[in-house]
Amino acid sequence: MAEKKRLIIALDGPAGAGKSTLAKEIALKLGYIYIDTGALYRTIAYLAIRKKIDLNSEKELTELALNTTVSLKYTPEGIEIKANGEDVSSKIRSREVSMGASKVSSFEGVRKALLDIQRNLGKNGGVVMDGRDIGTVIFPDADVKFFIDASVEERARRRLKDHIAQGEKTTLDALIEEIKKRDKDDSTRKHAPLKKAEDAIYIDTTGRNVSEIVDELLKYIEKKLCSQKTAKK
Repeated sequence: MAEKKRLIIALDGPAGAGKSTLAKEIALKLGYIYIDTGALYRTIAYLAIRKKIDLNSEKELTELALNTTVSLKYTPEGIEIKANGEDVSSKIRSREVSMGASKVSSFEGVRKALLDIQRNLGKNGGVVMDGRDIGTVIFPDADVKFFIDASVEERARRRLKDHIAQGEKTTLDALIEEIKKRDKDDSTRKHAPLKKAEDAIYIDTTGRNVSEIVDELLKYIEKKLCSQKTAKK
């Protein structure tokens, strides 16, 4: 019997749609590695803010990205992210860094600097990657592509819950406006804008529970695995 190929699975979509949660669950179910590509941009944004680098300076941000070594390690507690040896796992999850990451990721120089890192992480398959341009730029030939979406209000409610858990003060209305702005920035940026790949499967997570959606995604993935197995006979 032919061995099943370990797939490259891409989940793209806007902020707060549920990509990370779904990607982690799918990776766990399949025994794959989950790769949070957004953590790379968050790391550069965090370092830029700490070093007081102008977030509008592509030159300085690109230089920062080129001179930063980012590593991702998987532990029982979650993903450990280090920048030049410093553990920044929790530091990159703040509201300020989240908005900064959107700005940082808009620059071609930064994206090119991080492109090889992302491709090297997933080139051997057996990975579930989430981001904004996995299925369109990083791995346009990914075996299975999903575009995860949800209403702005739903995404804002999810983010509000996260911020409250982190002790950050904000309001639902403020988060709705932030998400609308980030959606516009991500989808209209010149380089690698957020968009659904033509062959991606669209999934709306509004009002749905995680286990239900995971089961749906796994059916598509299993179908792909079965079709590859049949093709090898």
